[in-house]
Amino acid sequence: MLILLDRKMPVAAKKKLTAFGDIVEFASEGITYEAISGHPDIFFCPTPSGLLVAPNLPEKYFTILNHYKIHYRKGSLPVGQEYPETARFNSLVTEKYIIQNPACSTPEIQNLNKDLEIIQTKQGYVRCNLIALPNETFITSDRGIEKSLKPLNLEVLFVDPAYVQLEGFKQGFFGGACGLNENMLFICGSTKYFKEQAIIQSFAERAGVSIIELYDGPPVDVGTMLFLITR
Repeated sequence: MLILLDRKMPVAAKKKLTAFGDIVEFASEGITYEAISGHPDIFFCPTPSGLLVAPNLPEKYFTILNHYKIHYRKGSLPVGQEYPETARFNSLVTEKYIIQNPACSTPEIQNLNKDLEIIQTKQGYVRCNLIALPNETFITSDRGIEKSLKPLNLEVLFVDPAYVQLEGFKQGFFGGACGLNENMLFICGSTKYFKEQAIIQSFAERAGVSIIELYDGPPVDVGTMLFLITR
């Protein structure tokens, strides 16, 4: 298992993650703005049809993907300095749905997953704001995404992201502080900082997911931890 994470993740969290796979600390320079320059979900979009990556991903990470024999395709639209160019790969794709703002997204996400239902949102940073748990259940920190999902009778929990930290901003997003691997929901921080702590715990339990808190401090938006299966 290869785990992509922001190099600015707290050291204690990185250390705990090493028990679950080989970690790769992600960073970029001069491509996008500093706060999200190390966020994997800005440059990578996992889909059922394979991993999509930004064409201007720093070359060293193509070398790492090739070394671990991780199959990927390059998208056609590069990541840029400002929104919406920062949200090209920030869709969330499940086995059934593509959840995205199509106006922001690189077209390959839809083109390579034509059988999936598209759920449109006004929010371009979908992956930052949304975690898909098993059994078509979701946790989001964006009211607009919640509004887009509920008409499909999907179970959605809204979590206030007020205590999620993101350097340079008042707050980050809940999805960006998380990562899902099989039935384990990893959180870069402690749920005790959320007023919805008990609800988050019971919601995850009903979805058949165990929560793993990577360290005891405030949650940090690290641009989603991505777990990639190696060959």
